[in-house]
Amino acid sequence: MNSAFTSVDWGIFGAYFLVLTLTSVILSKTKIKNTRDYFVGGNSVPMFAVAISVLATSQSAATFLGGPEYSYGKDLTFLGFYFSAFLAVLFVAKVLIPRFYAINAVTVYELLEHRYGEKAKKQAGVMFLIGRLFASGARLYIGALAISMILFLDITPSHVAISIGILMLGALAYAYYGGVKSVIFSDIIQAITYIGAGIAVLIYLYMSIHADFTTVLSTLQTDNKLKLLDWSMSGGFSVWALLGGWLLLNIAAYGLDQDMTQRALTCKNAKEAQKSLMMSIYMTIPVAILFLCIGLLLYLFYQHPELSHLSTEVVQKFDGEKITIFMYYILHEMPEGMRGLVTVGAVAAALSSSNSVLGAMSSVAIQDLYRPWKEKQGLNDEMHFVKAGRMAVLLFAVSLSAMAMLSYYWQRYTELPLLSFALGVMAFAYTGLLGVFGAAIFTKRGNAVTVPLALLGGFMTVFLLQPYVLGTVLDFKLGFAWQILAGTMVAFVVMMMGKNND
Repeated sequence: MNSAFTSVDWGIFGAYFLVLTLTSVILSKTKIKNTRDYFVGGNSVPMFAVAISVLATSQSAATFLGGPEYSYGKDLTFLGFYFSAFLAVLFVAKVLIPRFYAINAVTVYELLEHRYGEKAKKQAGVMFLIGRLFASGARLYIGALAISMILFLDITPSHVAISIGILMLGALAYAYYGGVKSVIFSDIIQAITYIGAGIAVLIYLYMSIHADFTTVLSTLQTDNKLKLLDWSMSGGFSVWALLGGWLLLNIAAYGLDQDMTQRALTCKNAKEAQKSLMMSIYMTIPVAILFLCIGLLLYLFYQHPELSHLSTEVVQKFDGEKITIFMYYILHEMPEGMRGLVTVGAVAAALSSSNSVLGAMSSVAIQDLYRPWKEKQGLNDEMHFVKAGRMAVLLFAVSLSAMAMLSYYWQRYTELPLLSFALGVMAFAYTGLLGVFGAAIFTKRGNAVTVPLALLGGFMTVFLLQPYVLGTVLDFKLGFAWQILAGTMVAFVVMMMGKNND
């Protein structure tokens, strides 16, 4: 394994954090007069900035390391997930965005208030907050684990905690003072950083393989690594799963999850928001291809020693922890300078998802839960709610950090798969939201009574279908995409059982 960071690596790391510090100071000077400024940038954020922010928010350290892992072990069928996302974004842009702008929404769950009453908005908001706490806390842990491995060459509790602190302080620097506008502009820096790091790795890897492009292509073709479509019924990323459960998952992620949709709500009108979402997916697909190509080159590097002149056994373990092939490569092969650049890329990918979630959770907690309660007491001071928003950002930063550390201990000391549960929780929550929003938009059915039952029904359906719950008892395994489909159908059927009270 390579030695720890050199002075060149620390120099790159320091320069990146200097940029973060300077930009966070500049962006924190954004004038905030009310909650609309704080949570949706006063509907004045340029469309192109929003598009890059949505791209950055959709990525994370898990994507940064997980994309190459998939193409290294399998093929390019994961790319289908992003074409499924393209169809989902098209739906969100055409169907959901005009509805959000028609009611001048700050959060996506306000749409349910107009249809089923204030309780429905609150219930959906609580579902979002619980799901995000688990999912984003676990995601933060994955990012921190990667950073601890590279920075300190170990994953001791103290070093993982320091890595979590680095990410959370970076996220707070933007989210606390300037609100969503600061987060969006910081996302541009993060996106440029991790895409730049990815391109640098791709070029370096390609130069490490002693073969021309034709040989690279023919070797990958021979090993069936360039397969794009899977027509089987196996689930995974088969065409059928992509047009079913994965499509629903992407609709929920881009249109019903405040974390992502909050960005689109910062544009000056629905047309700009639609353009920003479409542009974001146009940019996301090449980024996905970039990281899948890194995985293919890693496959040639390690599995074809005749091309890399490297004869070593690859053991994807680190302190007993299974690691991705990209992480293995960073730890064992990266030269000085490159290692610092890739670390900065991983931090940027993790930061872009961490800072956005703080703003999203704060907006739902204040606008959907706290504000209606205080307004009933006669309080209408905008700056009070802005201050409350900032306090919520701090509270969720602490909560997510605690969830990340819980993930660390849970994964080490118990047999229960908390990480897979935590990462999946938001998807469990999506099914109920899909059923409820589907009924609200496309039917005249459902009411305040069926909303919580549908949210719970969708969640429990996916939870019970997990291999670590009923799967072990009934000895079956249903692909995740089909679980999403089943949960959404259950939630929708529950909504259909309620008559409209209007």
